[in-house]
Amino acid sequence: MSSIPQEDVLVVPRSLLEQAGMFQGFCGEVDRYLPTLLDPQQTLWMPRAAAEDDPSFKQLIPYCVLSWRAEDGVPHYFAYTRGGGQSEARLRAKRSVGIGGHIASTDGEHGDDASYEAGMHRELAEEVAIGGQFRSRCVGLINDDATPVGSVHLGIVHVLELERPEVQSREAELIECGFEPLARLLADRERFETWSQIALDAVAAGSLG
Repeated sequence: MSSIPQEDVLVVPRSLLEQAGMFQGFCGEVDRYLPTLLDPQQTLWMPRAAAEDDPSFKQLIPYCVLSWRAEDGVPHYFAYTRGGGQSEARLRAKRSVGIGGHIASTDGEHGDDASYEAGMHRELAEEVAIGGQFRSRCVGLINDDATPVGSVHLGIVHVLELERPEVQSREAELIECGFEPLARLLADRERFETWSQIALDAVAAGSLG
């Protein structure tokens, strides 16, 4: 029996991404891609179990990186480890700097930017509790066709700038949580999931902020 929940998730045809311009890794051209990817004439709902095994579609995934700037001005980033009960077996025991997940049909029937925004905030609220205010910026996209999990997902990267480093896990599978400076995270780069490696490299290159 499959462990993948039977839900409908937001996807776009891979051909749509190819028409807009296929890329590997991080791309900061939000205005080039997002209006097309969140056009309700292009998006569709697909059973998640089917979408996980069909690389002709890309599941749209908000990928939120939580940042906080210390008193000395050094930015720190929230990181955690995915526990052994993580539903996506391909990501178990990996470290991550991204919070997010699938956009479900219950987030909005139209599959548009409003559905996407609702799904992003739902995923955040399900996974972590953030103390204080924060400012959110959409900074780019992540695509990784070099891995099986990456081939069926497309990450939309948001940086959440927190006023204070108060974040608590709301899921038992998000463990070893805390804020760390970039240098420390890069020193442990090989333990991170691929998307997080891409995100950390983008931070180091000054592309992600």
